[in-house]
Amino acid sequence: MKIKTSAEDYLEAILMISKNKNNVRAADIVKHTGYARASISIALKQLRESGYITVDDKRNITLTDTGTQIAIRTYERHLLIQNFFIALGVDEETAFTDACILEHGISEQSFECLSNYYQQNFTSIKR
Repeated sequence: MKIKTSAEDYLEAILMISKNKNNVRAADIVKHTGYARASISIALKQLRESGYITVDDKRNITLTDTGTQIAIRTYERHLLIQNFFIALGVDEETAFTDACILEHGISEQSFECLSNYYQQNFTSIKR
């Protein structure tokens, strides 16, 4: 299931926020991402129409099963790539930034090979 990079980023942000808060609202996503409120509103509408999130009458945002799967996959890719770079000696800030870019474009095959290599040669993935 391939979706736009920006959609993956929003779903990942919702997942991350929901780890610390019971109710995710648009303002939380604005604060987390630094994007403009208008941009978030447009993105949330598209995510809702695509079936990746639901929004209740109190404007609480929840990932659907499909949205959760995408968010977890994106987050796991991010963590593995970031930790791999850190293990290679890349500073944390650069590793984070580079992982944000690569988590979207890497193929399933390359990610699986990278994951296997990382698990065989480095410590377990930080979660």
